[in-house]
Amino acid sequence: MADQNVPPRRPRDDRGWDGRQYPAAGDGHRDTYAPTPYGHDARAPHQGGHPEDTQGQYAHAGHPAARGPQWVGPEGFARQAAAPSVGPGLPNLDDGDEPGPKVGRRKALVALGGTAAVVAGGAALAMTPQIRSLFGDEAVAGDATGTTVTDGTPARPSGQQPSTVRTYTEQNESYMGSRAGEALKKNAPAGGRTFSGPAAAAAETKVTVKTVLAKDPILHLARRATFGVTRQVVADIKERGIDGWLRWQLDPDKIAPTKAELKLADLPTLKLGTAQLREQREQLNERGAQPEKEMVDATIARQIWSQRQLFEVMVDFWNDFLHVAADFDGGEVYRASFDRDVVRAHALGSYPEMLLAANRHPALLLYLNQNDSRADAVNENLARENLELYSVGVDGGYTEKDVRQAALLQTGRGVNDGKYVFRPERHYVGKVKVLGFTHANASKDPKKAEAAIDAYITYIALHPSTAKYVAQSLATRFVSDTPPKSLVERLAKSYSLNKGMIKPVLMTLFSSSEFWAAVGQKVRRPMEYLVATYRALGVSPEASPKHDNGDNKRTPYARGLRQIHDRMRELGQYPMGQPTPDGYPDVYVAWTSAGTMVHGWNEAGELLAGRRTVFTYTPPEKLVARPPATAGAYVDALALRLVGQKLSARERSLILGVAGVAAGDKVDATFDGAVTAVARAILASPQHHLR
Repeated sequence: MADQNVPPRRPRDDRGWDGRQYPAAGDGHRDTYAPTPYGHDARAPHQGGHPEDTQGQYAHAGHPAARGPQWVGPEGFARQAAAPSVGPGLPNLDDGDEPGPKVGRRKALVALGGTAAVVAGGAALAMTPQIRSLFGDEAVAGDATGTTVTDGTPARPSGQQPSTVRTYTEQNESYMGSRAGEALKKNAPAGGRTFSGPAAAAAETKVTVKTVLAKDPILHLARRATFGVTRQVVADIKERGIDGWLRWQLDPDKIAPTKAELKLADLPTLKLGTAQLREQREQLNERGAQPEKEMVDATIARQIWSQRQLFEVMVDFWNDFLHVAADFDGGEVYRASFDRDVVRAHALGSYPEMLLAANRHPALLLYLNQNDSRADAVNENLARENLELYSVGVDGGYTEKDVRQAALLQTGRGVNDGKYVFRPERHYVGKVKVLGFTHANASKDPKKAEAAIDAYITYIALHPSTAKYVAQSLATRFVSDTPPKSLVERLAKSYSLNKGMIKPVLMTLFSSSEFWAAVGQKVRRPMEYLVATYRALGVSPEASPKHDNGDNKRTPYARGLRQIHDRMRELGQYPMGQPTPDGYPDVYVAWTSAGTMVHGWNEAGELLAGRRTVFTYTPPEKLVARPPATAGAYVDALALRLVGQKLSARERSLILGVAGVAAGDKVDATFDGAVTAVARAILASPQHHLR
């Protein structure tokens, strides 16, 4: 059994941020079904007033990573240990209301999925609130590049590299330093080359890693470039070819919206701009409408039903990399605009332009307290995260002195009356030097001062360390938890040559042998598991004929999306849900929890049983058009339908054990009453947990 211990958490200096990750008891807009949030994590809702009129705080309690059951690595099942005990806090694995045999069902299901790693909390870091450094009054233009810095402290003197922080990439690497991470590293491809295109790379690459997944390039591309394999995605790739499908996905504006995307009109606040959300704040509160939650609801809908799958994967990637939490104090007004005007506007475009747009957006300026920063009382939060999280990374070569000078340069930017403003009276004037960037910064004139700030932001966005940081993060998302250095170097070179344009970097990635050789090297995180389950089961966004619309405030579709959203919160991951600016970790060993895994399986059972009547489901006995007459053949057919491939002999045997039958036994279309349990067990297999 793999050792799930991870390195001890390291405090991140004296930073923190405001936001609530879980629904508070007073949250409106809830469903009667919606699960009760974890009481110990509930956070108080915003108590009124406008966020730009308050001084932000950083606060978040760390969530320790739970020790999970035996894990599924790329080879499938590790050496089988005793089935983990299911404590009183976990759901019942048995389907008590289903007819048919249940011989050994609990034991078999735990044995099957107990090796599949999924999620729970994990990577959150403890923060403490503190207002940043104070500087002397500015009388004339100064020079921040000198050796004397007035705000140093014995605990953190000027020039000290902030080596105790953890960034999006660095936290991934830290988790991979555990024994479980070392085990994964041994099975990862070591190196490779770039071909003339993705199809050529797929054809010429031999998969040598050990994995339970089929070594089928079409399935591999569908798993990595979408939120889950569907029959339609496989058919589209076969019809267009690998190169043609990727070209199609990389031009999302030409992909027509699906019916589910058109139904997003059921979420009324999505239509409102920032000014309207501010003006209608009280009315929306009275109606129980929560714009920041409806934005998350819409994101979930797009992940499940949009045909723009690669675009949505990249939106999710940037929401972790350039992260602003949905639930920060002010998110209800500003976060939807950040999603639309920053992340989605540039997800497949230019990262330097995305970072420039982010640094002028009220959501980021309020989230990281830039609105509080002025020349005589500088707040470092945004300046620090621009370096540490959003560009060069913690190992990018900057010092505490660089952070302070960047913070001085960025003074003057803020929010007023809901809009971005530049306040020249708050701007520091004087020479600055950050990571080799030097500017006289000699004027308070808004055009000149903002030009200086934009020049700096562009400089760090194109810095070689940023190129490597983005490359490492993309390779971790699409290839493996331990991507080969050869690939990271080539991606970084593509980023630099193309001035931060993302499409060429992605084409370099998909044209690499490392990508095509890494079959089975990623494990789905909890949100990804749930979305992939909806996609695999072909859930339709239309309400079931059995649905009784007892809620006149919202449509069944809107309520259904909120139910998925609430379940994701229970599982510990949902779009834009990380309260801290580092985003969710993207490596397997950060997401291991028996409880979360069981909750995911049981949600799959709820969908198979059609209990969410806000949506329409394919009855489990009709998932296979012509069910075979014998149990073993039926399991094979269900596996092909749900995960795109047959299972191993061991997994097939375990699933037959869930139903309490032998492979040669005759069964009807309902699997003699056990088809829901059998299908759920397939969705608990490594073939569904791995991407």
